[in-house]
Amino acid sequence: MNEMILNIKHLSKSFGSHEVLRDIDFKVNKGDVISVIGASGSGKSTLLRCINLLETPSSGEIFYHETNVLDGSVKPHEYRAHVGMVFQSFNLFNNMTVLENCMVGQQQVLKRSKQEAREIAMDYLQKVGMAPYINAKPRQISGGQKQRVAIARALAMNPEVLLFDEPTSALDPEMVGEVLSVMQQLAQEGMTMLVVTHEMAFARDVSNRVVYMNEGIICEQGTPDEVFGNPQKQETRDFLSRFRNA
Repeated sequence: MNEMILNIKHLSKSFGSHEVLRDIDFKVNKGDVISVIGASGSGKSTLLRCINLLETPSSGEIFYHETNVLDGSVKPHEYRAHVGMVFQSFNLFNNMTVLENCMVGQQQVLKRSKQEAREIAMDYLQKVGMAPYINAKPRQISGGQKQRVAIARALAMNPEVLLFDEPTSALDPEMVGEVLSVMQQLAQEGMTMLVVTHEMAFARDVSNRVVYMNEGIICEQGTPDEVFGNPQKQETRDFLSRFRNA
């Protein structure tokens, strides 16, 4: 029996009269690598932002283990230490060095000492190949390097789940591979990941589950072989055919 970490039940989100998510149900088990695919505007990023409590769902429940994180009993910053997020636009602090970016959350949220935070940050910066740049400011490094720092920062909080919101979409094409290779390595090491992505090869080759969203609902989900090899819904077939023909 797989250990369930997140259980999303009947999740909906509206902005005014515009319903962005409708009655979303799915689970994230320990060790899952789930890719969420779909056209722009299908609700993928909003789903991640709701799961991370950056947006407040209009209705539904989000269980982290047995706790409903929407009932007011959980402090969002403490929950986010367990359910980390890597953003499309990196969200690094421009006035801090690479190393400081990876230490600040550990010290403020996890109350680690400066020495411990530094050691852990260095471990993860080494892991993503950014140890030579610890004294650089974000403006001095490339987009791919910034995203690797952002991944190291998220990992330094020792999350149970990492959410990735289109982590390669702001990158130049030649930098996409360096970020995807870090993510692939994390997947091989058993990191639980929920990835909103347009990188179909990653979704097909690295995920154990693929979720296809269309117009705010989960239209289809299954193994990569099922979704890519034998999609059941016409909408899924149409969406994937655009990528195959691109």
